[in-house]
Amino acid sequence: MQASRLGELLVRNNVITKEQLTKSLEEQKSSGGQLRLGSILIKNGLISESDLTTFLSKQYGVPSINLSEFEADPSVVKIIPADVAQKYQIVPVNRAGATLIIAMSDPSNIFAIDDIKFMTGYNVEVVVASETAIKAAIDKYYDQSASLADVMNDLEMDDLEVIGDEEDVDVSSLERATEDAPVVKLVNLILTDAIKKKASDIYIEPYERTFRVRYRIDGVLYEVMKPPLKLKNAITSRIKIMAELDIAERRLPQDGRIKIKLGGGQDMDYRVSVLPTLFGEKVVLRLLDKSNLQLDMTKLGYESEALRHFQEAIHKPFGMVLVTGPTGSGKTVSLYSALSELNKVTENISTAEDPVEFNFAGINQVQMHEDIGLNFAAALRAFLRQDPDIIMIGEIRDFETAEIGIKAALTGHMVLSTLHTNDAPSTINRLLNMGIEPFLVASAVNLITAQRLARRVCSECKVVEEVPVQALINAGVPPEEAPGYVCYKGAGCAKCNNTGYKGRVGFYQVMPMLEEIRELILNGANTAEIKRESMRLGIKTMRQSGLTKLKEGVTSFEEVLRVTVADD
Repeated sequence: MQASRLGELLVRNNVITKEQLTKSLEEQKSSGGQLRLGSILIKNGLISESDLTTFLSKQYGVPSINLSEFEADPSVVKIIPADVAQKYQIVPVNRAGATLIIAMSDPSNIFAIDDIKFMTGYNVEVVVASETAIKAAIDKYYDQSASLADVMNDLEMDDLEVIGDEEDVDVSSLERATEDAPVVKLVNLILTDAIKKKASDIYIEPYERTFRVRYRIDGVLYEVMKPPLKLKNAITSRIKIMAELDIAERRLPQDGRIKIKLGGGQDMDYRVSVLPTLFGEKVVLRLLDKSNLQLDMTKLGYESEALRHFQEAIHKPFGMVLVTGPTGSGKTVSLYSALSELNKVTENISTAEDPVEFNFAGINQVQMHEDIGLNFAAALRAFLRQDPDIIMIGEIRDFETAEIGIKAALTGHMVLSTLHTNDAPSTINRLLNMGIEPFLVASAVNLITAQRLARRVCSECKVVEEVPVQALINAGVPPEEAPGYVCYKGAGCAKCNNTGYKGRVGFYQVMPMLEEIRELILNGANTAEIKRESMRLGIKTMRQSGLTKLKEGVTSFEEVLRVTVADD
């Protein structure tokens, strides 16, 4: 079924509105067509998986199946090879005589059905299942890679050529070591296992006597394996070859990118950073999964009032909107969400990024190259000669970039950027310390939002947690409200890998540049004074935003204390 056809049917049956369909189709277009319409509708909460499956079942007149509650016979699964199941996103579920029953998310794919008929010699009957369920079933039934532990047990150290730590590197020997089957298999498994575990980063770290691999899942690091120390150069070099980096250079940091093909025609990008340390090269890979990129601002966790302020600020014809927070706090996603909302055919949008994490149709994205002089300031000067309406600067790091950005905001351009500060009020002093005049900051900045990411309590194993009333009061809950708080935590289950958490949610401090705050800036107020005034004006701090999520049952008390600091 074509995406537009499915959308039209859903609108006609009053499942979604015409506006929701239009926005979802735009998101599909911006993904380069990699995401199916059904997946986007489910991700944005417009329709549930079960509702979509039921709808498709009625529409095509074929039965539906809940694959999570179904166990296929291994002999039936073997009828269709793994590569074919991945290519067409299908799962064989049963066999009755000369008829093979397959589950697929798109029963209208006649080419896939004909190909399977020809290849297997069976008549084919179709049942419909959700795309997510089919992907999970393919991983379950066709996971031939075993586990990291299994691969480690299979490593035959005698078969491997180990490269030492000498300064003069024999590149040909190093290349041979990276092609050894166990090393290739281990690196491939690390990359794919991180995807299955929903990791955002992979850390490969050498120490004096150990060598470890860790995944960052929902913002927290977990150790997953300890390969033999002798393999560190072979594993690191294998990743460097995949990222097209110089394997002979082991004294300088390097950056690269790996792109691999997944089932269903989807790609996964890894941003690779190699850093020389005392005992070898540390490698960090950031997973850039466009299919999981949430661009709907209403789904990021903004409170309604904060979201209204943020949307009003970005829709102004000029001015500056700053998003602040540490590395990994979701700043890029917030900016991309804003750009996605502003991305209209009538707007000229240019971005300067280091690096470009995701590409979007309709937005002119420029990758920074410091080594040839293309930095944020140089890109900004070039943008201003191209009549832009909206400019996004990846990060304001110095006076020159800040000055050009401020001037652009004052001369009819909407400027979006990020800074590394602890909260919204301290951003003002950061700009002043860079050398920007107070009157320019007060005039140019429309809004500052600070953010952190906390883990969501797993919905499958959510239980009530007893938190002492005094602890809630100490954390910032008003004494009159504390007795009525019901807190939750995750007990731990298979779905959340027994962590009690699944997914993340943002805590936000959204500070619009109100007149009272502008006056304080012009009068030379410090960060504490600006923070007190913003709280008096009703602007929530990050701790208060976290406590709101706690009251709503989205996160746990432990996460609120981990991610935020108490208000003075």
